[in-house]
Parts: sequence; C-alpha cells; structure tokens
Amino acid sequence: SLGKTDIVTLNQAKTMNTYNPGQLIFLQGNQCMGLYSVYSGTVVVRRVDVHGNAVIVRLVEAGQTLGYRAFFSSNSFYTASAEATTRTQVCFLSRTNVDNLIRNNPSIALNFLRRLANDLNSAESSRLRFATLPVTGRVAQILLLLKRHHGTVDQNGNIIIDLPMARRDLANTIDARPESVSRAVTSLHERGVATFTKRRVTITDLDDLIDEVETGS
Repeated sequence: SLGKTDIVTLNQAKTMNTYNPGQLIFLQGNQCMGLYSVYSGTVVVRRVDVHGNAVIVRLVEAGQTLGYRAFFSSNSFYTASAEATTRTQVCFLSRTNVDNLIRNNPSIALNFLRRLANDLNSAESSRLRFATLPVTGRVAQILLLLKRHHGTVDQNGNIIIDLPMARRDLANTIDARPESVSRAVTSLHERGVATFTKRRVTITDLDDLIDEVETGS
C-alpha cells in the first residue's frame, strides 16, 4: 500500500543496524519508540513471566516486522524482548515517521490490523497443534517450520537445518520440558528420522519427519 513518495520517505527515514547473536534489539518493559523490520537473520521474541521464567513467543525471520503490537497498543510498552539469534540486520523507523506515513496513507494501518489478526490466528493454531501432539511430534513439527528459513540441501540430497536456538529454547518454543525434548531427540536420532549434531540437524527422508507429525496427530 506504499506509494512511490511513501517509499522514498521511508528509505530516507529508516536506519539500519547490525546485531550479533545474543544482542537485544528491544527489552520487555521498555517504551516502544518505533517499528523494526528484519532485513536478514533470525530474531527470537522472548517473554519473562512474574516468576522469572522466560518463554519464547515466536521466531521472526527476514521480511517480517517487529514491535508493531506495542506500537499500536494503548500503553506502547513492549510485553516481550527481541534478541538476535544469528548475525542480523534490522531496519528501524521511528514512531514519528510511522505516524506520518499512516497519516498520509491510512491503508497502511489497515494492513497492520490484518497482520495482527493473522498473527493471532496463527498463534492460536500453533498452540492447539502443539498441545495435541506428543513431544516427539512437536519436535518434528518445529523442525518442519525451521526448515523454511534455515534448511539447505547437501550434495547427497539430505536436508540440513542449522538451528537458530539452543535446545532449552527449543523446549520453550514447543512448551515441553528440556529432558522430554532430549528423549524425543534421542528417539528421532536412533530411528534415523533426524540426526542431531550440536545445533545441526540432518534429515535424509522428509516423509519420515512428516509421518512423525501425522502419526502424533
């Protein structure tokens, strides 16, 4: 919905920042100062509850937007933190510049509302799907999701996935205990469905991984 003038304005107003793995882009509880767009890399959005437990809310990949929920909320404070899990480039647009763009082109706000609705529907579907799967099926499901942005194919036709998170974070993502995830990983490994070597996963037959999800469902 951006016109040529809008795009010129956006390009002049945006700033590009590079983050190394582990660096925070914004912190839970801080005031939202604008919008972030991931140009390259992977960002994990993590929320800390009242007991100090950190739970991963979602992964954000290249081409996706960060911080718009806080931007459009009434209090404008971040309810989660965003952290780079790989070397990541992020564009930032200040609140003033976003407000000016929306004022000149109200359809931008409508598109953000549609994005919010789609994200909520996707989050609800993911929670339901993970809740009905055994842990082994959940691990298989998250590997299928990560394959989209982190999967490559080697010369032997194997699918290689470089995990953008530690195993404990993987457990948080699928709402499972780390020891349960370790048992699921061992099961997948022993049955030849997926071979885990530190943060690298090798899948020789994608159908076997899909079967793990369908069987669990």
